[in-house]
Amino acid sequence: MTIDLSDYEAGLSLDGDYETELAKLQKRLSHIQTAHIIHKRRAIVAFEGWDAAGKGGVIKRLTAEWDPRYYEVWPISAPTQEELSHHFLWRFWQRLPAQHNIAVFDRTWYGRVLVERVEGFASERDWRRGYAEINDFEAQQVDNGATLVKIFLHVTQKTQDKRLRDRLTHPWKRWKTGAEDFRNRARRADYLDAMHEMFHETNTPHARWTVIDGNHKKAARIAALTAIAEQLEKHVPMVPPELDPEVVKVATEALGKF
Repeated sequence: MTIDLSDYEAGLSLDGDYETELAKLQKRLSHIQTAHIIHKRRAIVAFEGWDAAGKGGVIKRLTAEWDPRYYEVWPISAPTQEELSHHFLWRFWQRLPAQHNIAVFDRTWYGRVLVERVEGFASERDWRRGYAEINDFEAQQVDNGATLVKIFLHVTQKTQDKRLRDRLTHPWKRWKTGAEDFRNRARRADYLDAMHEMFHETNTPHARWTVIDGNHKKAARIAALTAIAEQLEKHVPMVPPELDPEVVKVATEALGKF
């Protein structure tokens, strides 16, 4: 299926009450995490998108009701010198989730075919080879029993500019924005070309992309959390555990009937 980001720019507002919908989704996601724990399943939720598209806001709400012992959020920035001495996927292998855990990536291995391509940090030979390497990497995770959810948050230039201005003028949000955001903004056309080719090459049957219209923040959060919940639920039994008879016995002795 062809993905065209211009199809995700309507910025429609949310139908219904945001707080009510958010609370329902967070309760649902809490049950989903519990199902992963008790059924010993693994999941990977990967986020890509523009600067200021709302990835952090979605991740914050995604994990709000999760047990912190069984998930990890990995903010991905430029590789270290040690990481540069290995294959580009090496650092992601180090961060894959163990059994009954969920790993959330705030930016991902797709840096090879996005920022590294556009900014010239990888040769054309390397980033073109990256498509097959990424597809193989993702297929390996799925074949090994992990659920993989790939979310891309899209915003228009107008929306991004407004959010960048808001960050600059808000004293407690300025830290989120640096010169790199504006260098990337200046090359939006190049990034769009790279994104569309990325979708074409990596929207595989075992690892589909879900694009979210991020131009209305609250509607985008609900859409993203709904998509994640639906995809995670497909791959884990949503059945709570039975009470252990031995636990029932000792609990009854301690508490009486319950």
